[in-house]
Amino acid sequence: MALGPGDHDVRKLQATGGSTFTLSLPKPWVLHNQLEPRSSLKVDWRPSGALRITPLEQNQRVERHVRITLEDIPENSLHDHLMGAYISGADVIVIYHSTDQSSPAKIVRRFLRSTRGFEIVEQNQTSTELRCLLNPGDMPLHASLKRMYLLVSSLVRDLQEVFSGCDIDFISDHEERESEVDGLLYLVERQIRIVFESYQAASRLNVSRGQALEFANLARCLERMMDHVNNLTIFIIEHNEHIPRLNLTPPIQKLPLWQESLKELMINIRTQDSHRIETARRQLKTLQTELKVYEHSIFEDEKKNRQMASSLSISESVRRLCAYSRDFGEVLLNMKLASVMVEVRDR
Repeated sequence: MALGPGDHDVRKLQATGGSTFTLSLPKPWVLHNQLEPRSSLKVDWRPSGALRITPLEQNQRVERHVRITLEDIPENSLHDHLMGAYISGADVIVIYHSTDQSSPAKIVRRFLRSTRGFEIVEQNQTSTELRCLLNPGDMPLHASLKRMYLLVSSLVRDLQEVFSGCDIDFISDHEERESEVDGLLYLVERQIRIVFESYQAASRLNVSRGQALEFANLARCLERMMDHVNNLTIFIIEHNEHIPRLNLTPPIQKLPLWQESLKELMINIRTQDSHRIETARRQLKTLQTELKVYEHSIFEDEKKNRQMASSLSISESVRRLCAYSRDFGEVLLNMKLASVMVEVRDR
């Protein structure tokens, strides 16, 4: 007998009349959902062929709670644990700390700046309770992607304005824009985690689980684009004396074509015109090829340039390995926080 989530058993159909078949439901599931005789159930025939049975009216609201005790986690890791709980779908996060430990207030404020929907609802000398006030369905996934795209493309446009002669202060808020893109990525990852564990969240967001995975991939692509645009912006701010020279180089001159292609792809998130998608992809491939030729020309100019470019290329590769490995560790931490989360039902 199936006794709880994750369990399974085999039950036989029973014929009750000429054209009706019945199947008994596990008693623990009926009690867990506070069902009674004549309670209404919703039956969905899923595209996979499976049937999904859910109570028509939910009598309980399930909250997911995470407890974090500072003494039980490594030093200076509170922010990472908070982010792991957030992305894992926690509704309530309670931080416990002793009176002789330093207050986590600064880390909590940083966490609140990095996320969407969480607020402090209770705080005392030994604990801080955070609660999410944002419903997973309040922010459609495509709206988050559109906002991320606008932030990336606007910073690129402002960079082009600087190359055209505008003041460097035009891009002084680049860190704020980059942080907002990060926050939107975290929100998308949180929503998708919830979608995979709640059919109700999937219904509110109007996406299937497969679609949710693809939205996650799109959001991650936009976040990585913003990282590179932000790095370019930082370089221009710190070395603005190179602007006249860099303005004549192929990478800067081809930015409008990149923007054009990305815009076309964004439009096709909804329209899904394969011809337009493939045209944009081919243009991006052409840009990649032309930039690779340009990079090879730098290598061939002088031996010194070749050595410098080789060193920079190697350094960037190793740096990306470190960055993606840190992302790998972040996923593991998210998995860990999800495993210690408990469900609390309001009666």
